[in-house]
Amino acid sequence: MSDTLEKAASELNAKLSSGGFDGSAKFAITDLGAIVLDGTGARISDENTDVTLSADAQTFEAILTGDMNPTSAFMTGKLTVDGDMGVAMKLASVLA
Repeated sequence: MSDTLEKAASELNAKLSSGGFDGSAKFAITDLGAIVLDGTGARISDENTDVTLSADAQTFEAILTGDMNPTSAFMTGKLTVDGDMGVAMKLASVLA
């Protein structure tokens, strides 16, 4: 299991602790694995979700640290979204 994924799941749990996200989403990170987020928090997993956001590790880390806006990443092709775009938008607002 990747230390990067464990650290990211921990950081995402802190951001999700305020609530407000009632869907399910997966960050699929190239060559590392996947993190699932839902109403119970974030965990390393590859289960089916409402939406899957795919990016390379550098883009994912930049989004997580706030150095890159998820919408900008999507518009420039660095982040792809497969599934419910409404859930992706909810997630973006919770993580901001």
